[in-house]
Amino acid sequence: MLEMLKQKMQLCLDESGVSVVEIILILVVLIALVVIFKSQLIALVQTIFSKITSESAGI
Repeated sequence: MLEMLKQKMQLCLDESGVSVVEIILILVVLIALVVIFKSQLIALVQTIFSKITSESAGI
């Protein structure tokens, strides 16, 4: 029982994993980049899809 309690304490004190705050900050940065470059991303995706459809017509 004491060994299991020690293992749980070590697990709680282990900081080698990615914390929730870090994941949330990464998501906020990614969302901000998408909002900032929304028009450029839309134009890029439309260009790619139009090229795919025009090239696939030749197959």
